[in-house]
Amino acid sequence: MIIRVIAGVLFAALLGLQYRLWVSDGGMRDVWRLESAITTQRQENDRLRERNLTLSAEVRDLKDGRTAIEERARTDLGMIGANETFFQVVQPAAPATEPTAGAPSTGTPAE
Repeated sequence: MIIRVIAGVLFAALLGLQYRLWVSDGGMRDVWRLESAITTQRQENDRLRERNLTLSAEVRDLKDGRTAIEERARTDLGMIGANETFFQVVQPAAPATEPTAGAPSTGTPAE
C-alpha cells in the first residue's frame, strides 16, 4: 500500500514537472518562440549589413571618384556634360481602342 502511495506521489510530481517543462512560462514553448525570433533577427541583421556595405561603398565612391558624382548628376538631376547632346525618346501614345460589339456607342446612331 505504501509503495502505491509513493508511486502515485512520484507520478504526480513527474506530471507537474512535465507540465512546467512544456507548457508554463519559461518552458520549451518560450524557447522555441525565442529561437524563431533570433533566426528572424539574424536574417534582418544580415540584410541590413549588406545594405550598409553597399551604402558605404557608394559614399566612398562619391567622396573619391568623379565618375560616381557624374552618374548621380545624370540620373538624379538630368544633367548633361559639356559637348554632349541630349536626346529624349518619347514613346507614342497607345491607340484608342474600338468599342466592342454590343457595347453602347458614344456617337450618333446610324439610320
